[in-house]
Amino acid sequence: MTNSGPVTLSLEAFDAAVFDLDGVVSRTADIHAASWKELFDGYLRNRAVKAGEPFLPFDPERDYLNFVDGKPRYEGVRSFLQARDIVLPYGSPNDPPDRETVCGLGNRKNVIFNERLARDGVDVYESSVHLIQYMRENGIKTALVSSSKNTKAVLSAAGLENLFDVCVDGVEAARLSLRGKPDPDIFIHAAGLLGVAPAQALGVEDALSGVEALRSAGYSLVIGVNRGGQSAALRKHGADIVVHDLSELKIDLVKTGRKGKAFTSEPLPVRPIRPARPGRPGRPRSSR
Repeated sequence: MTNSGPVTLSLEAFDAAVFDLDGVVSRTADIHAASWKELFDGYLRNRAVKAGEPFLPFDPERDYLNFVDGKPRYEGVRSFLQARDIVLPYGSPNDPPDRETVCGLGNRKNVIFNERLARDGVDVYESSVHLIQYMRENGIKTALVSSSKNTKAVLSAAGLENLFDVCVDGVEAARLSLRGKPDPDIFIHAAGLLGVAPAQALGVEDALSGVEALRSAGYSLVIGVNRGGQSAALRKHGADIVVHDLSELKIDLVKTGRKGKAFTSEPLPVRPIRPARPGRPGRPRSSR
């Protein structure tokens, strides 16, 4: 079950907070799910025609959450194909997007995602941005951790390049040979970059693989954000508390001794972001 009322946290217990991108800060999870569906439906339809078998489409909720959400791109391809008893050669990260390999399909998905990102722009969760800004103002270090290699493009499109002290994305993970979620590597690395032990930090994730990775990394508090009707699963995989939106959190200012207003608000609307113009970073569109 999700919590029935506001959850009160004291900043005294934490020196840092780490956030996932897709589904926590930005609504790019919707773009990812649609991109995966476009990729796999096209591939599965062609495969079914050639084999004379029924076409079973990719489910953008069940299949996305169970097999690809939060995972590095190629691991997501392999995980879903394995669930369908399909074995393909791994290939190379340099494979063209029309090659029938794990990497080829993953690269095709990336093409689809970037086309959708350029066309549709990015939506962000105002309450998440508000919370992160609030934490930084009150002495809490912040990091963004994402398996996506498109993290910087998304942050740029949303005008949020300066929201975090540290960013660990799929590009950085590949460069350092860090294992992706549900392994804890990237979260341990993020804590190290912030100069804190995982036990001094809290983590926020919406993916099952993400909360599992945070728990394995030894974070003091794991917050699951239930965007897809998976409250029980988030708890099972390691979330200490589960909320529908970060506006449900109420934070005391005990750590800094400041007497400012505690963070508590009604759920805020999603803020739409226009696609960036060439040569200009995307800027938030007024929600008023």
